[in-house]
Amino acid sequence: MAGDGQVTFGNTVLKHGAKKIRKLYKGQVLVGFAGATADALTLFEKLEKKLELYSGQLLRSAVELAKDWRTDKILRRLEAFIIAADREHLLLISGAGDVVEPDEEVISIGSGAPMALASAKALLRYTNLSAREIAEISLKIASEICIYTNSVIVVEEL
Repeated sequence: MAGDGQVTFGNTVLKHGAKKIRKLYKGQVLVGFAGATADALTLFEKLEKKLELYSGQLLRSAVELAKDWRTDKILRRLEAFIIAADREHLLLISGAGDVVEPDEEVISIGSGAPMALASAKALLRYTNLSAREIAEISLKIASEICIYTNSVIVVEEL
C-alpha cells in the first residue's frame, strides 16, 4: 500500500510528508486514508476496535465499521475514505456504507485516485513489476498530473 504525503487546505499545501498509511491489528492489516486527517484517524481507531472485537477478521470488521459510520450521528459527518488490506482482502470503506472489494488487486482513493488507478491497472496488466513498484510508479504518475498529489511516497507492506 502506498500513499503520497500531501495535505492541503483548499488550494494551499500544508504538509508534504504526511504518513497516510498505518498498520493495525498486530501488523496484520494495512489501512490508508484520503480526506480529513482527524476524521481518518478516528476511523482508524474505530476499525482497530472492530478488528480486536472480531479477532482480526477484516471483512467483518469493515462491514461493522461501515454500518456504524453510516448510522451514527457523529460518525456519519466524518469526511474520509479508507482502504484496508490484509493478506486475503483489499477493501474500500466509505461513509456511505460502502465496503467494496475490487475485481482486480488494485484500488485508489483521494484526489489523484483516477490517475493512480489507471496507471496501476496498466502496470498490473502489462508488466511483471512487483506490487511495491506498481504502487510507487502509479503514485509518481498521479503526482505529475494531479495538483493535490505529491511525490513524497510512503509504502507499507505486509
